Amino acid sequence: MSMIRDLRAVVRPSRPSLGKNVLRVDSGAYDTTRDPSTPSAVVDCAVYRDGTRVDTAVPLTPHEAMRLVRRDGGFVWIGLHEPTEAEFSGIAGEFGLHPLAVEDAVQAHQRPKLERYDDSLFTVFKTIHYVEHDRLTATSEVVETGEVMCFTGRDFFITVRHGGQGSLRALRHRLQDEPELLAKGPSAVLHAIADHVVDGYIAVADAVQDDIDVVETEVFSPGRKGGVSRGVDSARIYQLKREVLEFKRAVSPLLRPMQLLSERPMRLIDPDIQKYFRDVADHLVRVQEQVLGFDELLNSILQANLAQASVAQNEDMRKITAWAAIIAVPTMVCGVYGMNFEHMPELHWKYGYPVIMGVTVALCLGIHRTLKRNGWL
Repeated sequence: MSMIRDLRAVVRPSRPSLGKNVLRVDSGAYDTTRDPSTPSAVVDCAVYRDGTRVDTAVPLTPHEAMRLVRRDGGFVWIGLHEPTEAEFSGIAGEFGLHPLAVEDAVQAHQRPKLERYDDSLFTVFKTIHYVEHDRLTATSEVVETGEVMCFTGRDFFITVRHGGQGSLRALRHRLQDEPELLAKGPSAVLHAIADHVVDGYIAVADAVQDDIDVVETEVFSPGRKGGVSRGVDSARIYQLKREVLEFKRAVSPLLRPMQLLSERPMRLIDPDIQKYFRDVADHLVRVQEQVLGFDELLNSILQANLAQASVAQNEDMRKITAWAAIIAVPTMVCGVYGMNFEHMPELHWKYGYPVIMGVTVALCLGIHRTLKRNGWL
């Protein structure tokens, strides 16, 4: 059996299972001054030794987990969700995290990036979730973003998650089913999270492509009864473009960090794991190309939609002008014979009224036929 199994198979969805040596910790308390009834920001805290989660009788605090690692080896993986500065300060002091990285992790709203400190790596990922909707409107939310910040050390791995999406619980369970992978240390977890995030990008890109296809079909579909298409509401296209821009802000900045992780040797990244970052970087390039294509396509769709609206308006104005020309004939005749002069030609003629009405109708029909033949009606 190879030292590392197919890493991509690890992060694919599968039925999570917990071995007998695995104790799931849904919450823990590191800040001993807080109210015990208040949930802690620590979602899970566990020690992994030789790729297996260390079984403990009670949930571990980060301090206790790190003490076990220093005594018996292995590494600790701590997961937090939206910690406050007070909640995270104790963990930051315990693991010697850089103050600038700690500030970014607590405040969130960071661009994807990779920062190297003396004894740790700080990585920021933007998670993307596709928001299901029956029909795209001018206010539809298409993508929802979150953040996952990762601290990678020699014997610890800390994740700080912001937002309601992007839970890593299932990913942790799948990794625990691959002890050979976890035996490679914290860098294996970093790769799994990076691959998990980028796989999410691919799924969202496919869903966004469907929305763009729907809008494109509506814009370029023929008008009613073969007439000029009036396009769709431009606000819908603009809203979709804004959502794609948000997607782009998550994907594009991450490309450089993935290239560094896959190409540049790093002390904290296992050489056997590093080569797998190339696969993540390749998939990220594919998603970036898709997102850039979405942006350009939506620009073209928006311009085409505006052009169609302009053509439709011109068509309406031409029809109005044509009908005005037809109506001008009876208006002129009625205006002439409505002047009430005593001496006017055919004013007292017996057949004057039917002749004038006939001439008026004939002129109107002639103008109508001419305009219709020329495409004005």
